[in-house]
Amino acid sequence: MAHVEPRLHDPSGNVDALVIMVTNEAQAESVLFGDLGAVKALPSGASIILSSTVSPGFVIQLERRLKNENKNLKLVDAPVSGGVKRAAMGTLTIIASGTDEALTSSGSVLSALSEKLYIIKGGCGSGSAVKMVNQLLAGVHIAASAEAMAIGARLGLNTRKLFDFITNSGGTSWDFDFLGNLGYQLGSILVDQARRCRDEALLHGMFQDRTPHMLDNDYTPHSALNIFVKDLGIVSHECASYKVPLLLSTVAHQLFMAASAAGWGRYDDAAVVKVYETITGVKVEGKLPVVKKEEVLCSLPPEWPSDPIDDIHALDQSNLKTLIVLDDDPTGTQTVHDIEVLTEWNVEPLVEQFRKRPKCFFILTNSRALTSEKATALIKDICTNLRNAANSVGNIDYTVVLRGDSTLRGHFPEEADAAVSVLGEMDAWIICPFFLQGGRYTIDDIHYVADSDCLVPAGDTEFAKDASFGYKSSNLREWVEEKTLGRIPASSVTSISIQLLRKGGPDAVCMRLCSLEKVFLGQPPRTSLVVISSFDNFGMEEKPKGSTCIVNAASERDMAVFAAGMIQAERKGKHFLCRTAASFVSARIGIIPKAPILPKDLGINKEKNGGLIVVGSYVPKTTKQVEELKLQCGQILKSIEISVDKLATKSLEEREKEIKRAAEMADVFLRASKDTLIMTSRELITGKSPSESLEINFKVSSALVEIVRQITTRPRYILAKGGITSSDLATKALEAKCAKVVGQALAGVPLWQLGPESRHPGVPYIVFPGNVGDTRALADVVKSWVRPVRLSSTKELLLDAERGGYAVGAFNVYNLEGVEAVVAAAEEEQSPAILQIHPSALKQGGIPLVACCVAAATQASVPITVHFDHGSSKKELVDVLELGFDSVMVDGSHLTFKDNITYTKSISLLAHSKNMMVEAELGRLSGTEDDLTVEDYEAKLTDINQALEFIDETGIDALAVCIGNVHGKYPATGPNLRLDLLRELHNLCSKKGVLVVLHGASGLSEKLIKECIERGVTKFNVNTEVRKAYMEALSKPGKDLVHVMSNAKEAMKAVVAEKMHLFGSAGKA
Repeated sequence: MAHVEPRLHDPSGNVDALVIMVTNEAQAESVLFGDLGAVKALPSGASIILSSTVSPGFVIQLERRLKNENKNLKLVDAPVSGGVKRAAMGTLTIIASGTDEALTSSGSVLSALSEKLYIIKGGCGSGSAVKMVNQLLAGVHIAASAEAMAIGARLGLNTRKLFDFITNSGGTSWDFDFLGNLGYQLGSILVDQARRCRDEALLHGMFQDRTPHMLDNDYTPHSALNIFVKDLGIVSHECASYKVPLLLSTVAHQLFMAASAAGWGRYDDAAVVKVYETITGVKVEGKLPVVKKEEVLCSLPPEWPSDPIDDIHALDQSNLKTLIVLDDDPTGTQTVHDIEVLTEWNVEPLVEQFRKRPKCFFILTNSRALTSEKATALIKDICTNLRNAANSVGNIDYTVVLRGDSTLRGHFPEEADAAVSVLGEMDAWIICPFFLQGGRYTIDDIHYVADSDCLVPAGDTEFAKDASFGYKSSNLREWVEEKTLGRIPASSVTSISIQLLRKGGPDAVCMRLCSLEKVFLGQPPRTSLVVISSFDNFGMEEKPKGSTCIVNAASERDMAVFAAGMIQAERKGKHFLCRTAASFVSARIGIIPKAPILPKDLGINKEKNGGLIVVGSYVPKTTKQVEELKLQCGQILKSIEISVDKLATKSLEEREKEIKRAAEMADVFLRASKDTLIMTSRELITGKSPSESLEINFKVSSALVEIVRQITTRPRYILAKGGITSSDLATKALEAKCAKVVGQALAGVPLWQLGPESRHPGVPYIVFPGNVGDTRALADVVKSWVRPVRLSSTKELLLDAERGGYAVGAFNVYNLEGVEAVVAAAEEEQSPAILQIHPSALKQGGIPLVACCVAAATQASVPITVHFDHGSSKKELVDVLELGFDSVMVDGSHLTFKDNITYTKSISLLAHSKNMMVEAELGRLSGTEDDLTVEDYEAKLTDINQALEFIDETGIDALAVCIGNVHGKYPATGPNLRLDLLRELHNLCSKKGVLVVLHGASGLSEKLIKECIERGVTKFNVNTEVRKAYMEALSKPGKDLVHVMSNAKEAMKAVVAEKMHLFGSAGKA
């Protein structure tokens, strides 16, 4: 029962108009004439606006009754149409009738209450008569739609395909001319007036509007079924009064009453189909099927034959229009490279960007983490600043893209409405969620998400169940209607089909886009008045506006074809607002893909600290990827799990304790060169409403931000998993104001380098979306970015030296001090180096010495490898191959030429199977090394002819040449090197891809060293001078053993550093 405000009983109350909107005639009667009736309280001359759906006869009688009150009360018959959905939106339609005086006095109130106002000629009762006819048509059509779909389901038809067929054929083109055959008069209303003011839902067909509810088995009440029980009851009563046999409406009335009696009265009126479902036992629900990806893609027409990329580049050059991408999380950069990203949007940085005249730049809004109201305000603020910055620079034209999630989550249409409210009218909204790398395809207006070899309708995926941005529709036309709450009906949405893209090409796309009517697609005007009588004074007719275009795509070529056509349309003066996934952006600016970026491409192999991986995303795909990451990388990864419960629901003290624990552990692991995973616990905690869920997300995200802020160690790289997580870490934890997208770490996974103002300038920042990649994708990226056990192999060191015109020192080591001396010198001089172990040193130091060298090389911040020198015993070398060396020298120089080949070849095959470089010696050096002496008469130079056969037969990687060099000290006359022979040997080796190395570098002058390098030497062995420095240091007294060790280390380090400069390797790491 309606409640009448008490103040109406005060005769002095200044009430100009009373609006009554109750359920039925009895309630309207009570409001006006009951015990607390309003009629007695209303002042003379007041207006009564009756907005309930009642019979025309009741209204006519009510007008007479009010006249008898002798208070000059003016009645306006003003039933409303639009249901719960449009009432909530404030977009009701009012059908008003009454005397001229009544309509004039109530005009402002009626306009304020409605989006559309129809004034009906014929006096009181005419408005209700039109509403009654409207409800007759609506009820009959809903019942007929239910009946049609029920028989289709009973016949075994695919009901969704049946619906699509009918909506694209003549089945929905119901003609209303039969109204003229009703042959009765409703007061003085003209039948053509009734036809013209049909409710807008009927203009698009109740079949198109209600059948999707049946197909989705979704009966959320937009207009309750019981309304038609009442309204068709009014029709039955009136047809009896006028003696008109309305057979169809009577049967429909019975159908709705049966549904109500079954308990479905409060369901949506489309639930009338459940009567048929109960009778037949067959469900009408038409769930979109999961389809085989390969079959669907193969069934499509061939792609447009020519690649439009060159045309796009040419059009962009002449178009000079900047593409500005407002990205609701950082993952939108997943298809571009060499593009800048701004995380702030004040006018000044925008002016700076516009002055660069870039073809594109991104602004990271992170609006998906905000409430709808905050996101709207943010987009308005950004668009206002863009406009002001463009005006400041002058002669700037730009297109705005609202980059959103390819699985349809985010603030749509709120962000689009906000942009249009600032930027003004657009020719169309472009909706394009295709994203190949993420497996998102749009085919026949249905948006699919690839899952293995299948395509799953988006509305049936985990993404559609998002607590904040959930949806039901996979058909993008219906999705637009769903997200706009019916403001943009599915039937008004147009699309670019794959057939048009692949058969018509860019020109056809341009033609289609140019045919779209220029529209204002933001929030509709509060009231548009449509007058269909002589009462022109209330306003003039405003044509309904609306144009939204879906882009179908199943390949990158489809996307490029659309982009080229859109640029053509823009050159013709068209303006578009785009809501798209990442693929559109790269197509629109003609990005040519490049291979995934690896650490070596950015030169971070030298970085010693571990990488930081932060996972905040909760989608099931991320959880599976994290499980696989831990499975594959558990041996090289340290994991820290933080409790979401403690972060989001417990006390502030517990929250801060959890944050501090995680940050301290991460610091320890990162400093120990361990890649570190920080992940939220996997239980999903949601709120009771979308806003509460967003608040929980905020608490978790802000905790991750604080953890990263408290980590003091600079990570080698940072990987953030999840859109909100990656945005918050970049902007809040790392304080980045700008970044450069350098490419992708994996298809669909953007890689940024942080700007100079950030906490870690230049650190690679991997933005890993929550919904991208298969189960192994995260593990694959981490494995490719994990710090290698060695920064380089011995062969790579020597190849780099050959290319760079320098040589690498291989320094014999015998103990911890020697190892530390070489590594310390290499790090200080930024030089590559080789730790070299002689058999005699291995005999004394054993496996611990090898382990020490391997560990030192692994931990070093410059490329260092471990080499076994002069392996003259096969048994010894076979054992050495299992100890962790990077390379070995096979020394068969004491054997005959043929035996040397056999020996060297056998070891070479074994070593290469373990990816180890093999060095061998041909000829024989004189001199002493580690108590092993070769007399002068035993020494011999390398034979150039033998060298060719030796290389071909053994497959070695490096040749130690004998050109007059000796082990140990050179004679007093100095070295006598055959540089001519060295040149010949290098020429031979270079043709075979074999590197040249030289033993016996101790005592060689700077001039000789340079001449040897010029003739191809890439590695010098150094032993004698380093040993001498060590022995001399031991002779000096020290206070303690540690001082002796320190002195010895420093003495050796000085010699090693000197040699690095001499060899030209300093600064080459």
